[in-house]
Amino acid sequence: MSGMTPIIELKDVSTVYEGERRPAIRDINLTLERGEFAYVIGPNAAGKTTLLETINGLLPIFKGRIQVLNLDVKRYGRKVRCQIGYVPQDFMVDPGEPYTALDVVLMGRYGNIGVIGRPSREDKERAIEAMRLLEIEDLANKPIGKLSGGQQQKVMIARAIAKEPKILLLDEPFSNLDPESRDKISKLIAQISGENNLTTIIVTHDLHQIVDSCSRTIVMNSGRIIADCEPRKALAIIEKWNLSDFRRRNG
Repeated sequence: MSGMTPIIELKDVSTVYEGERRPAIRDINLTLERGEFAYVIGPNAAGKTTLLETINGLLPIFKGRIQVLNLDVKRYGRKVRCQIGYVPQDFMVDPGEPYTALDVVLMGRYGNIGVIGRPSREDKERAIEAMRLLEIEDLANKPIGKLSGGQQQKVMIARAIAKEPKILLLDEPFSNLDPESRDKISKLIAQISGENNLTTIIVTHDLHQIVDSCSRTIVMNSGRIIADCEPRKALAIIEKWNLSDFRRRNG
């Protein structure tokens, strides 16, 4: 730690899904400063998605305290979410709704325009620019339900970027992409994060991705953080712990 005020700070945090007794994540201590870029890895049901949902104020905190952007997430969850670009694993928009790809990307601007407001020229320019960065501007007027899984994933990433957030939380953002797109968009996100000094956390199963893409890797298993280190040490830990699910997912 450099002594800067943390952008994200979790102290002894445990969260429980509604109707469950066992904590989904337990005793989590994690701090990220402005501009830090980290990957979260681990097997299925390790708590990776839950960690992002908890930071984003989407789950009740059973124990501990979370501060994001100097705000208590318990009290100011909605205000915190306005500053976070979030890409969940599952597509957040009903493909049957009559939205175009541009409509969905513009949803990232709701923090500026409100749910019932009309997007300004600047809002549209920001949305189109985000689509251009993802090389999907030609899909702007296409119905979202007609797009492939990979195209929909790019739309959701563009939506997060168009929001102009201070934090990016991306949950398996490359899972539906071909290897060439995965590599290109991974580098693009790293570039955008660096240029805008964003604090970025990416959940991934792609072990090859982390070695060249970041300096910090958080390893989770059974709802706990078992390591927080540089990527090559993280890979050695995975070998030591023999996380078999990870081996199956990554050949």
